[in-house]
Amino acid sequence: MIRTGLGVIASLAALAAIVPALAAPAAPEGIAKPPPAPIIRHVSDDFGTPVVDDYRWMEKPGSKRFAAFLKSQNAYTRKVLNAIPGKQALYDEIKRDANVGTAIFWVTRADGRIFYMGVSPGQNTAHLFMLDKIGATPRLLIDPMQFSKNHIPQALNYYFVSPNGKYVAFGVSGGGSEQAKLRVLDVATGKLLPIGITRIDGDNTDFPPIAWLPDSKGFIYYRLHKFGPNAPVTDFYQESRDYLHMLDATDPTGATDRAVFGWQVAAAAPMRFSQDALVVTAPNSNYALGLFTENEELQSIDDIYATKLSDLQAGKPVWHKIVGRDMQMAGFALHGDRLDVITPNGAPRYKVVSYDLAGSAAPKTVVAPGEDVITSLAAGRHALYVGAMRDGMGRILRVAYGSDATSAAAMPFQGGLGQILADPNGAGVWFHLSGWTTPAAWYDFTPTTGAVTNTGLQKPPKVSFAGIESREVKAVSWDGTMIPVSIIMKKGTRLDGKNPTLLIGYGSYGITITPFFAPTFLPWLDRGGIIAVAHVRGGGWYGAAWHKAGMKQWKINTVFDFIAAAQYLVDKHYTSPAHLAGEGGSAGGITIGGAVAWRPHLFAAAIDSHGDTNALRMQFSPNGPPNEIEFGNVLKEKDFHWIYAMDAMAHIRDGVKYPAILAITGANDPRVEPWEVGKFAARLQAASTSGRPVLLRVSYQSGHGIGSTKDQEIRSLADQDAFLFWQLGVPGFQPK
Repeated sequence: MIRTGLGVIASLAALAAIVPALAAPAAPEGIAKPPPAPIIRHVSDDFGTPVVDDYRWMEKPGSKRFAAFLKSQNAYTRKVLNAIPGKQALYDEIKRDANVGTAIFWVTRADGRIFYMGVSPGQNTAHLFMLDKIGATPRLLIDPMQFSKNHIPQALNYYFVSPNGKYVAFGVSGGGSEQAKLRVLDVATGKLLPIGITRIDGDNTDFPPIAWLPDSKGFIYYRLHKFGPNAPVTDFYQESRDYLHMLDATDPTGATDRAVFGWQVAAAAPMRFSQDALVVTAPNSNYALGLFTENEELQSIDDIYATKLSDLQAGKPVWHKIVGRDMQMAGFALHGDRLDVITPNGAPRYKVVSYDLAGSAAPKTVVAPGEDVITSLAAGRHALYVGAMRDGMGRILRVAYGSDATSAAAMPFQGGLGQILADPNGAGVWFHLSGWTTPAAWYDFTPTTGAVTNTGLQKPPKVSFAGIESREVKAVSWDGTMIPVSIIMKKGTRLDGKNPTLLIGYGSYGITITPFFAPTFLPWLDRGGIIAVAHVRGGGWYGAAWHKAGMKQWKINTVFDFIAAAQYLVDKHYTSPAHLAGEGGSAGGITIGGAVAWRPHLFAAAIDSHGDTNALRMQFSPNGPPNEIEFGNVLKEKDFHWIYAMDAMAHIRDGVKYPAILAITGANDPRVEPWEVGKFAARLQAASTSGRPVLLRVSYQSGHGIGSTKDQEIRSLADQDAFLFWQLGVPGFQPK
């Protein structure tokens, strides 16, 4: 089947050479271009395949030549973007729409109070707030900028509230680095405890770096290993451990804390070099879980061990293996002696299996496989709550403890399901729901009555989408697979092929772009634009099977699915190649980079945002080894061939008329190295004969986009939209 895929690639490459090029809006006159990147010939023979990489020199750590290249490229990009008429007005509109309401996320309930991260109108970063009850005045607990030096933006990476609600363990990092320092806040006084522990990476996902003890007297934390200056950069995320820290400890730095799980800690729980180690606790359980994972983006767990909390608190945990990697776990929930896990074994869209940690009962399936894709679990006091979706639209199921009786919540509208939050000491569940045209809100499902009510936690934004509609359609991919596509546009839009259209795609790690409400779409939509999202293979729209159909040897399906969605938009006259742009970011760089390489004449422009567009070299970066499970190992012959197929830069050809490109990177990006984006831009600048600009935008106070300030995001979006409006021929954005 791989040979079939490569045959399609060859056909597309041949087609690209003969399709006529689009008219090319060139860069404004009078702006001198920076010197091109030096071409230093580098050809390697990889398993019989010659790989040309004339920009390999950019990968050298601390390269002054590469730093100078980035600086000159960014200076030129700024001049070109600032010369686009209408950009300032566009920025003002996006800024207005980004401040129409408060975004509330990562909600926690503890001791009857509500904690949440929020970004209110006028705020530039997410803060941590606390409510005594719904409707009360929020109390500000943490403003991350209080830790800033020299005005460098700071981000609140994570926070975890102690079970008694008295303390908050949190991490703040600067400049988009994601490398946080752990601190602890006394909620009552608002003062920090004398604790400062570094090298704690993570966020508030299902794989938390902090686990409080049920008595709130201490916590277990995940910590990266401290390697020496001569260690390979690829070792950065290896050999992690989990440590126990008591609040009354005399050493605030964690230097004397005892390791309780992880690399070479317990013979009964052996850890591979490529794995991460995390410990999880629950307020109503006498057990702690030890998890080994290989890539947290995958939400994939290799092994789960358990120990009694009393042994762990004594610093002498006795780990017993509960579930192995053969279950391919994608999520879990802990309640008392019960462990529930999500698994795709015999279930393409997942099922839920329950384990008895006390060992008195055999594992049993409590949610059988069906049409729903199971996405998340939350343990309540009386029941397990299951987040699911069908055709991307969220659902909530309740599975009663003991009887395993299942019921479903009546969803208030069709939309994307976010966090589900069960109260371990109460009944019911809260959940976050959002639609393409319906604002996000937090809802409360009360199982005794079946009622689903808006909690009022998140107020509706002061904006109207009454004139906007969304459509769910399907495009036919190269092998006959139907690819879901979401389309958002103004009501009454004429399908005449002239609408400026942006197609967005991702397609990795089983991550799904479910419906979300974005007021900042309005400046695009109000100008007659269309926004479409391709739910390509490699994502999770149809579960584990959909994910696996777009990873490793099947990764090229992700690219072809995106191309199929683009072709659908053209065939159905939503747009035309002269008015069509594509966008992909992070692992979505494979998607948009591949689309540009194989069908350059299908797009007038593309956005490559922090994209993995040089997959052959990703493995040699700090974040490379953790991604082997998703993409493969380039040092193995079998894997090399499919990684070569997904590498966009390797397939850029001289003399081809490529679309306009805006490549974006952050100088502090810890996930995709800036040299990946820089190499891709340099290669396109040298190869393309279309006359369309290839610009490289560099943010020097951000990273992968995670933790960026609101203003950084607004400025980036204004640059992107203005660039696309210019290249798609929208009046008012054409330089003179």
